[in-house]
Amino acid sequence: MTGTAAVVGAGIGGLATAIGLRRAGWSVTVLERRTELERYGAAFGIHPTAQSALDRLGVGDALREHAVPYRDAHIRTPDGTSIARLPLERIERKAGRPELLISRPYLLDALIAGLDAFGDVPIKLGERVTDVDALAAGQDLVIGADGIRSAVRTARFGDRSGPREVGTVAWIGIADIDSPVHGETWGSGRFFGLTPVEPGRTNWYATAPEATTADELRGLFAGWHDPIPRILAATDPATWIRYEMRHLHPALPSFVSTAPVAPVALVGDAAHAMTPNLGQGACAAILDADALTRALAAAPPGPAGVAGALRAYDRERRRSARRTAFASRTLHRFMSTERTRLRDAAVRLLPG
Repeated sequence: MTGTAAVVGAGIGGLATAIGLRRAGWSVTVLERRTELERYGAAFGIHPTAQSALDRLGVGDALREHAVPYRDAHIRTPDGTSIARLPLERIERKAGRPELLISRPYLLDALIAGLDAFGDVPIKLGERVTDVDALAAGQDLVIGADGIRSAVRTARFGDRSGPREVGTVAWIGIADIDSPVHGETWGSGRFFGLTPVEPGRTNWYATAPEATTADELRGLFAGWHDPIPRILAATDPATWIRYEMRHLHPALPSFVSTAPVAPVALVGDAAHAMTPNLGQGACAAILDADALTRALAAAPPGPAGVAGALRAYDRERRRSARRTAFASRTLHRFMSTERTRLRDAAVRLLPG
């Protein structure tokens, strides 16, 4: 079926959903509260399932132009001892293609180019949505892709579910040097990750207690194995990004509202914001967009068709996304524990 849709939020999930809807023949408008698109440079891991979804959305080739494969990554102790391999080779063998890493600006560029190719999908910046029902009155569907503090979610589902902090601060940055090792190093109450992002550059991320400042971060990892101190020294603290790790709690009972006057679907962080420990936030948003737009494309015309498609989307994505979010929170607690001997012994039992 086709219709008119307003997509609230121009992040990964919102742009991907807009592309999918437009490919299905819908008339789409994207509304973004910021006056410019966020272009900070963190690296996203794109799982093969999300790569396939991007292929169906027509932007897979653009993704691969700037992405790099992620292979041969380990979990290490602060002295550099490898205690396990990340399961990247198993993922590649099963899927027939590797996990990819891409910087956020490149992924946004690919999605914007995919949307611009239609020539008739406006992205309206500086548009803060405060009345979802008024917005929906002129649309067949409203998509809430407006993040963990979603106005669309609050308007339709209330404020019972909202951001929940986990008591840890994350820092991310990109160093203009290559790292000889990749993966994660787990210490007591903190950890450090290194991934490729493009030739000659290394993406890094670190977690630390909530009160840690930028000046203190280098000291926290000063005695850790090479190249962690060098990576931090090579990155200007003015470019570091700090955020408090949060997730959406409690989990929503549904990602959709099929009210006939104003049907709404939530995607991405608006539906299931999760801690970044599994690196699946961007993938989950892309899979949401793909599932939702496939369901709508296959639906019969009319309000009943929209309602049925939204229910099909909810069945496909809610349980899976909730499992991923729960697993990510659980992994965060496991990684951040101060009982490192027990944790490291358990990690050593993982298959190679």
